Amino acid sequence: MPRNLEYIVVEGPVGVGKTSLASRLADAFGMELLRELPEDNPFLERFYRSREQFALPTQLYFLFQRARQLRTLKQGDLFRPGCVSDFLFEKDRLFASVNLADDEMWLYEQIYAQLRVEAPVPDLVIYLQAPIEVLIERINKRDNQYEQQVDIDYLQSLVDAYTQFFYHYNDAPLLIVNAADINPVDNSADFDMLLEHINNTHHGRRFLNPLAAS
Repeated sequence: MPRNLEYIVVEGPVGVGKTSLASRLADAFGMELLRELPEDNPFLERFYRSREQFALPTQLYFLFQRARQLRTLKQGDLFRPGCVSDFLFEKDRLFASVNLADDEMWLYEQIYAQLRVEAPVPDLVIYLQAPIEVLIERINKRDNQYEQQVDIDYLQSLVDAYTQFFYHYNDAPLLIVNAADINPVDNSADFDMLLEHINNTHHGRRFLNPLAAS
């Protein structure tokens, strides 16, 4: 495990590679992996076909799922070996703000408040960024038919929401990674470079931009 990190979160928009990286980090550090389970959401495929019609049930399912997962995490079992997660709980409201109409957002906020979820603060957040064309290319390589229905405008709105969110984020040390031209999952040199930055991100925010470094 790197230094004293017990709870690491990997975040970023659809297609950027957060789940794969979270899994690689968990394996490397001997930590538990806590990942989103989109395949369990019975509304998700329909959401990609008709976003306006299925946005609310899709969002509420994810909200309940994430709240349930974080309650388990807060009980402490996952912290015994440490935990790497591929989602930040606050991202749920981020997606809701993009996906929901005003009246749906009002209902969502009422339910969110009733859940009273106190998410543990990560020791480190790794935010992966990549241009739209890179995200589209990676999504198209996946064996996931409904994700491939995502349109560029919607994906851009998510990227913009992530950019705005992390511009103001200061709850935990933040490592912002330009993930367009590196592959820390399959490339050992890239992974070692990432580990060096992880071990040097103690507070505030730090940037890993391989193109700028070269």
